[in-house]
Amino acid sequence: MNTPTIMRQSRWVPWLYLAPALLIMAVFVLYPMFNTFYLSFMDKTGTQSAAVSCAPGQPCWGSFENYRYALTNPEMLQALRNNALWLLLMVPGTVITGLLFAVLADRVRYEALAKAIIFMPMAISFVGAGIIWRFVYYIETGSGQQIGLLNAVLVAFGGQPVAWLSNPAFNNFALMIVGVWLWAGFCMTILSAALKSVPAEILEAARVDGAREVEVFFQIMLPIIMPTILVVTTTMVINVLKIFDIVFVLTGGNFGTEVIANRMFKLIVTDTGRSMAIAVLLVLLTIPVLIFNVNRFRQQEASR
Repeated sequence: MNTPTIMRQSRWVPWLYLAPALLIMAVFVLYPMFNTFYLSFMDKTGTQSAAVSCAPGQPCWGSFENYRYALTNPEMLQALRNNALWLLLMVPGTVITGLLFAVLADRVRYEALAKAIIFMPMAISFVGAGIIWRFVYYIETGSGQQIGLLNAVLVAFGGQPVAWLSNPAFNNFALMIVGVWLWAGFCMTILSAALKSVPAEILEAARVDGAREVEVFFQIMLPIIMPTILVVTTTMVINVLKIFDIVFVLTGGNFGTEVIANRMFKLIVTDTGRSMAIAVLLVLLTIPVLIFNVNRFRQQEASR
């Protein structure tokens, strides 16, 4: 067998090994993705163009009518605002809490046990976690005894029970606390590994030169682990954009707590086209974050 023939065959060998994975990706990822995009231009039955949904005398975007709904409907605008609020508060709250746990857990005697306890919520299904926190936030509206943990404590100290989940003034914040409780262990695990990778010689040299522990952390450790913090942050951004379980179990999106994914779920049976348009919108929101992550990985590989 001559050399050109061998070279041609060697080019095809990697593709033969990749073929099963590419086939699975095409069937379970690419086809659903393109089908979702196609259905986003159809009506609620998925059989006609979305233009037939246009009401006489009302604004209409033709085949893009479902996207007009996704960008202008009051309930969708509320969902977008709530997702933005989650991004602004829960993402930094979770990352900062995880970093705090990572720093403190490294200084306690039973480090492994402390980290296992903090990470434990991640082992619980999000639906199960939602049910747990329903009992924490539960309010007895009748004359019976308060069995919700928070309200039982309030009543025991002479206070009045609070409707944590139905009061629009703070119910979104109550849901975010659940999210922080679930994801802080994940952030702690990744950031703790990054902290342990900081060379001990650099830290010791800084302490010998008279640097305080706060200065060592903010001026040496934090800059070194910043790439890891960025990766954890972008991962949390994606998780928050697709947040669903917590909202669905605790409030069902009622009382001003609607989010994008929950809105999509509500419409998936009654209006296929609008639901698929919301799904496409959700994918478009996550793409910039994915691109940022890929670029970060490439920069890290190039710097090695």
